[in-house]
Amino acid sequence: MSEESLCRCHWLDTTKPDYVAYHDNEWGVPVYDDQKLFEYLMLESAQAGLSWYTILKRRDGYRTAFDNFDVKKVALFSDAKVEELVINSAIIRHRGKIIAAINNAKLFIDIQNEFGSFSNYMWGFVGHKTIVNNWAELGDYPATSKESDAWSKDLKKRGFKFVGSTICYAHMQACGMVNDHSNGCYKRSQIIDEFQQG
Repeated sequence: MSEESLCRCHWLDTTKPDYVAYHDNEWGVPVYDDQKLFEYLMLESAQAGLSWYTILKRRDGYRTAFDNFDVKKVALFSDAKVEELVINSAIIRHRGKIIAAINNAKLFIDIQNEFGSFSNYMWGFVGHKTIVNNWAELGDYPATSKESDAWSKDLKKRGFKFVGSTICYAHMQACGMVNDHSNGCYKRSQIIDEFQQG
């Protein structure tokens, strides 16, 4: 089967090669690496009020601006660094989101120290197993779930910013806590087969 003829999720704009690559190679694939999880969480938080593609286009800019998403380095960013980032056109120049990224990095490290890894903490909200959903149409997709509600509430209690339930659910979709590839999408069964989900 050719790359062009593969059936993909309804929400995907297949005219954008970078978006297709993200869908095919990353979205919904279970992630357990803390550095990658920090990257996803930071980018999802930056997305608040914007489209994901707006952030995806700036991903390399974020990678450079935030020291390759090194959580320990980001946690130490100074006020001067914030001022530098606020005028960086390669990222979303939103002071609140930039300050939140630094705040969240510090709290991310606290969770690593408490749970051994952020991954162990995060995956606990889905019982350490991907939730496999069954969505046939674009309108079937929820914006939140009871799991994202619970996780968002816990993150907020810990002091995280820009982590509402919708952001948390988007993160869960991205890093494979839920498999939200549509029923007809080739990636849905591929991920199920690879990670031996029932």
